[in-house]
Amino acid sequence: MQKLNVLVAGSTGYIGIQLLKLLSSHSKVNIKYLCGNTSVGKKISLFDRSLSKFKLPKIVKFNKNYLNNIDVVFTALPNGEAQILSNKLKSNNILIDLSADFRISNPSIYKKFYKNTHKSIHNISKSVYFLPEIHSNKIKKYKIVSCPGCYPTSLLIPIIPLLRNKLIKKNNIVIDSKSGYSGAGRGVHKKHKKNNLYESLSSYGVGHHRHNSEINQEFAKISKNVIYNFTPHLTPMFRGILSTIYLDLPKGINAKKILIFLKKEFKHNEFIKFAKFNEPISTNSVINSNNCLLSICETKYKNRIILFSAIDNLIKGGAGQAVQNMNIYFGLKESLGLKWKK
Repeated sequence: MQKLNVLVAGSTGYIGIQLLKLLSSHSKVNIKYLCGNTSVGKKISLFDRSLSKFKLPKIVKFNKNYLNNIDVVFTALPNGEAQILSNKLKSNNILIDLSADFRISNPSIYKKFYKNTHKSIHNISKSVYFLPEIHSNKIKKYKIVSCPGCYPTSLLIPIIPLLRNKLIKKNNIVIDSKSGYSGAGRGVHKKHKKNNLYESLSSYGVGHHRHNSEINQEFAKISKNVIYNFTPHLTPMFRGILSTIYLDLPKGINAKKILIFLKKEFKHNEFIKFAKFNEPISTNSVINSNNCLLSICETKYKNRIILFSAIDNLIKGGAGQAVQNMNIYFGLKESLGLKWKK
């Protein structure tokens, strides 16, 4: 097939830069436009020197006429802006969005969590929330592909299959997630300037983090009345997420059975990796990869396990997942552009 013509809107943030690194090395992609507002006329290499080895266009202000010869539009924009852009899409465009703009199917719930009225309600029915390892491959029915958030990616991958097969109790799921500060965007230093970001561990969004909206939605598709607590933390590292998930097991199920089941469940998913039984893991094992590393550990209680899930928030939790979804959409090899020597 011919190369896909791509437009990237929001290319200077952490996710946008990572997306360009992946797309620039993708054999089936031609990056035609980089769009922005505050950086118009600048070279993208000013924001990351490693991009200077690629022939990339200068940043321009978005013009709807650019969409005439574009196959894929990637949006790595602040929440709300992809909704506006989606209203300008043409029949030949597919939108792959890395913000929260189309993650929530109910606009009232979106407004509750994101404090803004949805600006493209008519496009919600044309969008799909798509986590490749979890959702069936009906992606081509939609014009807009919404990539899950970084935290939900790390925890939905292992929990959804367990809930679906009733291998865990649904009334006491505890999720403790720790992320590198890149997950909060380039403005993180202003948002957390009082927290001594580089030398402390900080909880935030306790009980009401925006990603609860995604988790609620996806759990409800599987089972009603799932009771869980999700607490995120910012750590003094740049990238990576480690989610520690505490799960209660029904009678007759133990940690080894959970491991055997998950290995079978994901045997055809090349980006899902497993640590040895009862082996602790670290984010270092997944940095600069599109992998999700899972570990199942016993506790002193026979009916309780600890499940660890580690991802790179900028790749598997962001840009890598977007490229993976593009590959699936266009029938390309799922790992194309996502495997490289570290």
